[in-house]
Amino acid sequence: MELYLQTLGFTANIVAPIFFIVFLGYLLKRLGVIDDGFVGTASRLVFVITLPALVFMSISRTDFQAVFNPQQLGYVLISVIVSYLLLWLLAARWIHRPEDLGVFIQGAFRSNYGIIGLAVSFNLFGNEGLAQASLLLALVIPLFNVLSIIALTVPMQRGGGANLAGTLLEILKNPLIIAVALALPFSYFGFQLPEVVQKTGRYFANLTLPLALLAIGGSLNMKSLRNTSAQASWASAAKLVILPLLLSLGAWLSGFRGQDLAMLFVLFGCPTAAASFVMAKGMGGNAELAANIILMTTLGSVLTLSAGIYLLRLWGVI
Repeated sequence: MELYLQTLGFTANIVAPIFFIVFLGYLLKRLGVIDDGFVGTASRLVFVITLPALVFMSISRTDFQAVFNPQQLGYVLISVIVSYLLLWLLAARWIHRPEDLGVFIQGAFRSNYGIIGLAVSFNLFGNEGLAQASLLLALVIPLFNVLSIIALTVPMQRGGGANLAGTLLEILKNPLIIAVALALPFSYFGFQLPEVVQKTGRYFANLTLPLALLAIGGSLNMKSLRNTSAQASWASAAKLVILPLLLSLGAWLSGFRGQDLAMLFVLFGCPTAAASFVMAKGMGGNAELAANIILMTTLGSVLTLSAGIYLLRLWGVI
């Protein structure tokens, strides 16, 4: 019994602070302390300034050889693409409206790893986990974006060449990709930044997670749960239960253990990225379905991430 209680306490310390801040953002929005303008500005500030600063600082101060794991990156690449194709194959059998199909696929595979994943990784493994998560983020940002564009374009039967080319250009201009590219030489060669630059960077980096989590909470719209569809429910189940379970099991069978296995579970088990709503709406997809998936997975991940971390801790993985 004592072991179970200790494990429960460990899990609560990892997950509860993250979702308390998300709930606080929702509560502050309901009370009128923050508004849509704050949420939009905070989200933009995080994306352009503070999250790139966090990624740069976490990678640049870490020994590259200690966190670079090509086997893990390869597993993520293959597993995401395979699960994406399987989702498309299965969903196309029962979702016939093209504006729903792409949104369902995107909602079922695209993780909010840039915010929730980094926060959980940091709480689990400190700066080392944050650095390793940042390298994984550098892989999944372009991967998620390109696959999402394809999923939203092909069912609508539009010419996707120009859109895909434009997306690739946007990926290269993505502040997070630029931050990773700038940080890698510092990590690999052991370069040191001046102390004043490091301190300034840390100030910006420390803003990231609380500000981003408040913005996520402020953007939640509980009223949309009234219009929840079977498609949103199945996409949420795939995102939070089916894929994390299967892909984490596959990672274990592939030989991943300890921190590497836990990081993969967090990546696969994060809720759907909030950016999927913006992309779905901009490309003619079912924006209401996208919003419902985001809301359901964000709320549901409180339980599923907690349960997964609890079991990993109980089994001695972390």
